[in-house]
Order: sequence, then C-alpha cells, then structure tokens
Amino acid sequence: MQKLFAVLIAAYVLVLSGCNTLEGFGEDVEAAGDAIDDKASDDDPNEEEAD
Repeated sequence: MQKLFAVLIAAYVLVLSGCNTLEGFGEDVEAAGDAIDDKASDDDPNEEEAD
C-alpha cells in the first residue's frame, strides 16, 4: 500500500511539473510571435510614418 501511495505521489508531482513546463513553453512561443509581429510592423512599407 505504501509503494502504491509513493507511486501515486510521484506521478502527481510529474504531472504538475509537466503542466508548468508546457505553460512556460506556451509563454515563450507567444513572446516569439509577438516579437515577430512587432518586427513585421516596423518594416511595413505601407505604414505611414507619423511626423
């Protein structure tokens, strides 16, 4: 019974750490997309410059 409990706790910890890792990965991908979008907006030849 104690071994089963230990295995369940270990699995729970791995699942929680995996969720945090995926959340962090999603934030990194979003930041990269924002950076690409900002760079594309800066180089837009059709955009009028404000004086």
